Amino acid sequence: MPSRTAAAVTEMEEPQPMPGLQFNEPLSWRAGKPIPVADLLRRLSALSKEMQEMDQEENERGSFTKVAKELVNPNLLAHKDKGVRALTAACLVDILRLCAPDAPYIGQQLRDIFNMIIGQILPALSDPSNAYNQQHLYVLCSLAQVKSIVLLADIPSAETLIKNVFAICFDLISGSAKASPGEELQKNAEINMTQLLVCLVDESQNLPPEVVDIIVAQFLRADPKALSRAGGKNKKNSMIDEKQSTLVLRQLPPAYNMAKYICNACPEKMARHFSQYFNDVVVDASQASNKNTASTNKKRHSDGPEDSDDEDAGGPTEHGLNELRKVHGLLRELWRACPAVLQNVIPQLEAELSAENVDLRLLATETLGDIISGIGAAGPPPAPTLDPAAYPSNALSNPLENTVSLNLLTKPSSPQSFPSAYPQAYSNYLSRRHDKLPLIRATWTTGVGRILTTSAGGVGLSQQEEDRLIADLGHMLGDADEKVRVAAVKVVASFSFRDIVYKLGRPGGVTANGSLLAVLADRVRDRKHSVRDEAMTVLARVWGVAVGEISAGNEEIVALLGGIPSKILDTYYTNDIEIMVLLDRVFFEQLLPLSYPPVKAKSSKITNGNSQGAKDSPGGIDRPGEAIDPDKIRTERILLLAKDLDERAKKVFYAIQSRQLMLSKVMSAYLARCEDYNGGVMDDNESLIKEHLTRLIKTFASLLPNPQQATSDLWKFAKMHDRRSYQLIRFCMAPESDYRTVFKAIKEFMKRIVDASSSTTASNNLLDTLTPLLYRVSLVVYNKSHVPAIMEYSRTDEKSLASTAHEVLREISSRTPEVLKAHVQEICKTLQEEAPSAKKPNDAGAVDNLKACASFASKYPKEIPQDRKFVQALSNFALYGSPPEAAKYAVSVIWAATGKKEALARDLAQKCINGFKFGGEGFLSRLATLSQLMLLAPNEMDEQSSDEILDIAIKQILLQVREPSKKPADEYEWSSTVAIEAQAKCWALKILVNRIRSHPDVETLPDVAAPVYNLLSTLIEQHGEVSKAKDTPPTHKPRLRLLAARQYLKLCRSKSHDAILTPAAFNALALVAQDPVTPVRTGFLQRLKKYLNQQKLPQRFYTIPFLLAFEPSEELRSDTITWIKSRAAWFANARSTGSSTKANIVMESVFARLLSVLSHHPDYAPEAEDLIDFSRYIIFYLQNVATADNLSLIYHIAQRVKQCRDAVSSPPAPDAPPTEADDRLYHLSDLAQVTIRKFEDLHNWTIQTLPGKIRLPSSLFSEIRSHAEAQRVAEHLYLPEGVEAGVEDVLKATLRASRGGHHSKKRKSEGGDGEGRDVKRSRSGLPVRKGAGVKEKKKASSKAARTPKPKKVREEKEEGSGERRRSGRVKEVEKSYAERDSEEDDEEMEVLDVEEVGMDDDASGSEPEVEEMDGALEVDGEEDKGHEAEELEEEEEEEEPAPKTKMNTPKTSPRGKKKSTVSPQGKANKAIPAHTKAKPRATRSRAIAV
Repeated sequence: MPSRTAAAVTEMEEPQPMPGLQFNEPLSWRAGKPIPVADLLRRLSALSKEMQEMDQEENERGSFTKVAKELVNPNLLAHKDKGVRALTAACLVDILRLCAPDAPYIGQQLRDIFNMIIGQILPALSDPSNAYNQQHLYVLCSLAQVKSIVLLADIPSAETLIKNVFAICFDLISGSAKASPGEELQKNAEINMTQLLVCLVDESQNLPPEVVDIIVAQFLRADPKALSRAGGKNKKNSMIDEKQSTLVLRQLPPAYNMAKYICNACPEKMARHFSQYFNDVVVDASQASNKNTASTNKKRHSDGPEDSDDEDAGGPTEHGLNELRKVHGLLRELWRACPAVLQNVIPQLEAELSAENVDLRLLATETLGDIISGIGAAGPPPAPTLDPAAYPSNALSNPLENTVSLNLLTKPSSPQSFPSAYPQAYSNYLSRRHDKLPLIRATWTTGVGRILTTSAGGVGLSQQEEDRLIADLGHMLGDADEKVRVAAVKVVASFSFRDIVYKLGRPGGVTANGSLLAVLADRVRDRKHSVRDEAMTVLARVWGVAVGEISAGNEEIVALLGGIPSKILDTYYTNDIEIMVLLDRVFFEQLLPLSYPPVKAKSSKITNGNSQGAKDSPGGIDRPGEAIDPDKIRTERILLLAKDLDERAKKVFYAIQSRQLMLSKVMSAYLARCEDYNGGVMDDNESLIKEHLTRLIKTFASLLPNPQQATSDLWKFAKMHDRRSYQLIRFCMAPESDYRTVFKAIKEFMKRIVDASSSTTASNNLLDTLTPLLYRVSLVVYNKSHVPAIMEYSRTDEKSLASTAHEVLREISSRTPEVLKAHVQEICKTLQEEAPSAKKPNDAGAVDNLKACASFASKYPKEIPQDRKFVQALSNFALYGSPPEAAKYAVSVIWAATGKKEALARDLAQKCINGFKFGGEGFLSRLATLSQLMLLAPNEMDEQSSDEILDIAIKQILLQVREPSKKPADEYEWSSTVAIEAQAKCWALKILVNRIRSHPDVETLPDVAAPVYNLLSTLIEQHGEVSKAKDTPPTHKPRLRLLAARQYLKLCRSKSHDAILTPAAFNALALVAQDPVTPVRTGFLQRLKKYLNQQKLPQRFYTIPFLLAFEPSEELRSDTITWIKSRAAWFANARSTGSSTKANIVMESVFARLLSVLSHHPDYAPEAEDLIDFSRYIIFYLQNVATADNLSLIYHIAQRVKQCRDAVSSPPAPDAPPTEADDRLYHLSDLAQVTIRKFEDLHNWTIQTLPGKIRLPSSLFSEIRSHAEAQRVAEHLYLPEGVEAGVEDVLKATLRASRGGHHSKKRKSEGGDGEGRDVKRSRSGLPVRKGAGVKEKKKASSKAARTPKPKKVREEKEEGSGERRRSGRVKEVEKSYAERDSEEDDEEMEVLDVEEVGMDDDASGSEPEVEEMDGALEVDGEEDKGHEAEELEEEEEEEEPAPKTKMNTPKTSPRGKKKSTVSPQGKANKAIPAHTKAKPRATRSRAIAV
């Protein structure tokens, strides 16, 4: 019993044996007796199944020894059957699992196992349809989860196996494995492969460089170019072709994700490996560059010494540079995917920012900018489209604007803030703004733009940092280098409209000084065409996109971007042909795109979704569910554009439209001559046709930047002889064409030119030449399709556009009334409905309709209704219309279009006269009606009616002061509102002027006009005062003076009226240009320039604009300078081309008249300081007129003035000594000669001798009859001491200022620095330009010139100065001081012949029919159109509202001397009459800034 119990206890205490492998079948065989494949598969399958069910910790490991040994038999590992190899691999991974951590194999056996698995099993995973795919997946899963793959690290020299594992895995997951049939890999396989590679990276001490290359290559899959090169069998992962470029990638490539996971799982190790990889690439590139440098240096030494300062010397080779670009692209993508692995690379990249090599510095700048922006290897996302022709325009609330990029490869993404993670590197990157190379700065600018647009890769920027980057971008817009400025402008173009408003617009809009948008707007006037082109295009696109918000009344957008059109149109004033062509392109393609809006006309409702766009409609798409009027939409855009223009830009806007009318006439002539030319085949008049065609082509070519190329292209177009193209151009110009016709014609014309250029010998530049000309002649803005909408806006004031609509309608009616033909009946009907009466006023917009109707009636009177109701409505407007201009236009319509106009005129005159009373009902309208009747129907007025009208105008209006002023008599101020009494006096003055304008008898005209001329002169000389009591209100006087000056201009358009204006009265009139009040000066000069452009005034009126030398208003001064230069260029062109036979030296001959006006100027005084001040007038003239070609003529004119006497004052006796007026002339003549010589020296020009003689105007100058007196005057020097030096200083300062601070080329010194200056200031040389011999003498005696010389010596030199004049370089031929016959004709003008040059007192000059092609703003060259048309053109300029100003403010001269002001009565501040003073220097009449 005890023994059994003890045995039982012993049995219970013994451990239970662990279960072992039950499989006991052989797996190996002897040579020559292999196991059948079927049996072998069965046995391996059974073994695999058994081991898969076994746990790792609960098995007897010794039971696996036999099986483990048999499984590594080469017969199994290298078996030809795939199933055998698959099952063997499955069994082997189970052996490794069950025996872990100690594998039952030695190193070579492990190598054989992994060779089979890596070489056979893993690649088979690419075929999911394989019969043994399950076993393949099992092997992969076991290696990854059990981490048996780490055994590779224990195998000696396993780098190849590790490399193959990575290569196969990435090939499998990317679908590029050799056996891949194109099916996708299972998701669990991706996960296991990723885990497998992570284990290898984590357990390997050193990854082979090839493995790092493989991992790196996966990130390059984000580069579409790399994908396109790699291709692949898997269609999903292959690169999209170009035809599918609109498709986007919805998810990242699996291989990319696997590499990203590996890097993020092992950041420390991968950071070390990537740092080494980056270093290796840089070192390789450097070594290649060193070899290249060595060979280059060897070659240089063999060839001889050569200096080189090139920074790129020793830079990387092309291959090395390509490798560097690849690795830098990789860094961009690594930052997006796994920034932690770049912790060692960023400092190296930062060091490259300061590298001497340009390529490295450039790559580092590009890369860091993209890294901060979160931009990867695929590059930045496509920039948002700023489409100015889109409709509706992008709104700030548009959700599509904020849609992120759907392409994951290009979507900017930064996992962390770079400035926070690497502040030092970020600071060094920002310092690249000051890099010495423009290319680096341009690249940096692009990078900063991307940082702003992406908000630093989506991480965001602080407000302070964003403002700093915006300020830096603004500085780049003003960089000294063209490339940087272009890059900065392109950066702005890459912003979305929302970002432009809320980011770039934060510092201020285009009108805010110093803001980024203002600096961008300044670039439209950049000196480089590429910058101008980019800036103007970008600004126009921005405004085109913003027009929707502007139309909606968004005040923020209006303040921010509303000034863009003004900035663009203001470039017209540069008179630069390239800028004008660019302006045309931007105007018709961006600001007012021809295809806008892209909708069909009056589209009906669509129920089946969006329809296909029509080819012939502007833009050609329908908008569903809406009835849209594209003409109204387009008209609204035109009005919005014109509404926000400033005054300068508005002139340009209307000048562009006026230019169309002028150029269309030239184009019509060109097309007619092309038809006559017949492609070069002509039967008759061949030479005449070619000659005329040549002139027309030359006219057009002068409007284009490359006249030679343009001439060639226009001849080619003529030789093409495409009649269809001729007709298309005529369609574009025809007033009868609606907008759709014009658009289709332009579109078809361009297509025909492109087709012809590709099929004939015509150059590709043909379209570039013809397009700007086609834009300029096409009737786009003033199109008849826009008239109904303009009229609708003028009536309804929708979107506050009524005022602008009225203005545009006035321009249309005055420029192209033909387009109103289809709408004149509607206008007349509206006028009939709005006609006023004694109890009902008319609508405010009626005056614009009346003006449009009057303009139309002057050309097409038969189109105006003749019914009684309409005539009665016009009569009511004439009697009760408000404002008074409505009555004026009503009378014009009545006189032009009604059948019984004489009777109606008499009836209206009688109604206006009967019961007239100041302040009575419609008294201003009656005055306006009487004014117009006196002009149009003077013969219908009997003597009694005329007397009554004059009594009303003079006694009841002009001579009465109903609101006497209590202020001092010299008060003189401008008010923006016009008092009723001032309006009445203006109309009364017009009555008197119109009476003499319409006077038919030339012989009796002087007697009739004398009282009116005296009245006008009194108003001008007395500063608007006409009352004897001197109590006219101060605000009335500027208005009356301006009107009197304008009426003089209007009168002098007639030769008979101009003859009555004496030189003294003209001098007084000229001083209106220096009125103390800016609106008076501006209004007077605007009208003056307009008439001169239209060739309606005599030449002497060109003198007046040169009195603006002291003009305080920069805008008025700038406008006048531009106008003078434009006119001077036109006259010079006419002279060079021989297109005009008269007035070819108009601008030069004006100089004599200018000296005459200055000699009678109330500011004149003979003291040195005053004469130096007066030299500014001469300098102002020379700056704007003088050229190297005409300076000799101007100098000769200055000399001729000294050979004459003043004829403006009372003519003295023939033998009488010179008067004070004569002395003034001689002072100014000497002053002019000195100034011209200094001007010549500073420009390095040469004054040539003129063989002819110039006849001065006999009304201003008379010849000196005494030869002795003439000789004495010529030899006497009239300038006091110090004038020459003062003139030189003023001239230098003026030229420096005009050149924007750029110093002119220095003159060679005529001695030492001090001595030369003293010699140049010597009195002995004032009026004479010395010859070379004199210069040498001066140089030799320069030291003696330092000592002041006694008066006696100075006088001796003065006496001998005449001798030097004759011996100097500038000497006159056949000079005679004898008086010339006053009866000689002084209208002949010939310079280089024996005939003398005359300066016509009266003629305005005959100019070609096509005028102002060089850019002047008033481009109206039509002939006199009669009183009605003239009056219609004048009215819009009658009112010149401006801020209230006063006169009593002293002015400081340019030399610091206080100038006294002039009272309106011509008195100085001390109340001393000017004519009683010995020296009138205290009476300053120049313009005073108030």
